[in-house]
Amino acid sequence: MTVTLADVAHRAQVSPATVSRVLNGNYPVATATRERVLRAVTELDYVVNGPASSLAAATSDLVGILVNDIADPFFGILAGAAQSRIGAPAGAGRAGGEKLAVVCNTGGSPERELTYLTLLQRQRAAAVILTGGAIEDAGHSAAVASKLAKLAAAGTRIVLCGRPALPEDGTVPPSEGGTVTATLTFDNRGGARRLTEHLLNLGHTRIGYVAGPAERTTTRHRLEGHRDALREAGLPYDPSLTLHGPYDRASGQDALPRLLSTAPDLTAVVAANDTIALGVCASARTRGLRIPDDLSVAGFDDLPSATDTVPALTTVRLPLHEAGARAGLLATTATPPTGPGGVEPVPAELVVRESTGVVRGG
Repeated sequence: MTVTLADVAHRAQVSPATVSRVLNGNYPVATATRERVLRAVTELDYVVNGPASSLAAATSDLVGILVNDIADPFFGILAGAAQSRIGAPAGAGRAGGEKLAVVCNTGGSPERELTYLTLLQRQRAAAVILTGGAIEDAGHSAAVASKLAKLAAAGTRIVLCGRPALPEDGTVPPSEGGTVTATLTFDNRGGARRLTEHLLNLGHTRIGYVAGPAERTTTRHRLEGHRDALREAGLPYDPSLTLHGPYDRASGQDALPRLLSTAPDLTAVVAANDTIALGVCASARTRGLRIPDDLSVAGFDDLPSATDTVPALTTVRLPLHEAGARAGLLATTATPPTGPGGVEPVPAELVVRESTGVVRGG
């Protein structure tokens, strides 16, 4: 059922004229009244200027790209590649013109993610690209699915890039699980498994793991791959050797002394991304540890900085630029996804460099 201006006015306990003044911004309105109206707009999911069905089904030339942290090279590469592809003449959409790509930085906030989706819905975005891992919370998953369903119903194309398909955790109703145009899933489990297998083959059995935020799907999948490799090698998983933190350099710097305090015989550290790994390396140097002679260190993603470190970083390469460009193409053209159910797997490749070596004494 379409929400009308009158519905918003009734919820906010003001006149329809006052709602129009708040939304159009062309007449002064008391702060308390304005906040009440905007709260009603959000609660009712009202689409501004969209009472007519013909308008409500129309889309603009806007494409929203949601990222957790634009300062993180992982998201910067994805967003940059998607934006370049969207802005290319060949990416002209149904309206016949080029699209305007807007990067929405959520800062990892679930509330901000929903706010951006609401704003893009009101702007009748032509497409929305959600990048990076999803937050593992049933309530938030359901709210995101609902937002995406409403966007899709209005003609917006939805592309998930680097996050699981919506129904994975069972929180998404089947009627809303099919709203996604395409899903590009990164092989986080397989990549992490191969990385740990590489260290095991070098003789390492005491391996620390610096994970990302516990509530992110990317974190869980990469940790599962690490644990799978240990189990297949017949080694027990020691929870005390896994530390969670942000996907940043400081997380790696802080984690290493804690890991060494727990396990002085530690010979290797796997980091959930390259940025964390660089922090581990910096912390190792301040303690006089040589890499890889005293401590092997490995990362994930293969960011450009991975080859600039000394020694160069062993990591898992995700084709981030290619994935971002593919997401931009799927978002703005009628190009169909190649995988079953609209899910395209993105491979992860082990890249062995000088930061890992045979265990000392091995």
